[in-house]
Order: sequence, then structure tokens, then C-alpha cells
Amino acid sequence: MGIGGSDMYRQQILDHYKNPRNYGEISDATFSHTGENPMCGDTIVMDVVLDDDEAVIERVAFRGDGCAISQASASMLSERLQGMAVEELRELDRDDVIDMLGVDISPMRVKCAVLAEKVAQDGADIYFGELDVDRTTTESDDPDIPEE
Repeated sequence: MGIGGSDMYRQQILDHYKNPRNYGEISDATFSHTGENPMCGDTIVMDVVLDDDEAVIERVAFRGDGCAISQASASMLSERLQGMAVEELRELDRDDVIDMLGVDISPMRVKCAVLAEKVAQDGADIYFGELDVDRTTTESDDPDIPEE
């Protein structure tokens, strides 16, 4: 699986993979965005609802398909994002995601782990007119995502 760490955290990842939180679709989302990790085949769509001031994330749902790390990360992140300021979302980095997972992630699996974070960040940036892409991919020059 490419992860190391305590059994408790490995169990948490498996639980989020088998019983994902906030899995589904929000039909009245403020924004939705799709991303993929072509190397592993992971795909994630994130739906986000912002408050009336567009400053705080009120609800998050995700859907997609992929490995245990990508899906568990999306599930855990969907819980963490609710109530978070959009600015805090923008400041998240790969270390925050790896800390959230609580396990050591091999370099080959980092792209799986950070996919949901990048999809949510890019979705916000697109919504606020700061980015113009149709889809997020982990095949990029992003310094937070190591090349394999």
C-alpha cells in the first residue's frame, strides 16, 4: 500500500476508505471541481458550499474513484474543510495533508494523498477568478507534489 505508521492511523485510513464521510454530490454547490492523478487512476470531484460572505466553507462533498489513500484523504479533508476559512484552504500544503493522514506516505503515493487538497484549492481559485483550468491533475510543476 505504500504507507507506514501506527496501526491506529492505518485503521483510520481504511475506515475512511470503506466508509467515506461526505461522499456524494451537492446540487447547489457554490463551486465544483474535478481532478485526477493519471499515474494511479485516482479521480475526485469536490463540491463546496461557501457562506453568504464567500469567506467560510459551510459544506463539502466529494465523489470519485481511486486508491485507498486518495479516497481516505478526500474523506478526511471533507470533514476538516467544513467551517474552515477559504484563506486557510489556500494555505494548506502537502505536509498538512500528510499530517492529517497520520502515516508516512511513500513518494509514489504523495500525489494520491494531496489530490483532494489540490482539487479543493484549484476549485476555489477558479471560482474567485484566479485560475483558469478545466481540471486539476497531479502531473504538474507544483513544488508540493514530487515527481515519481
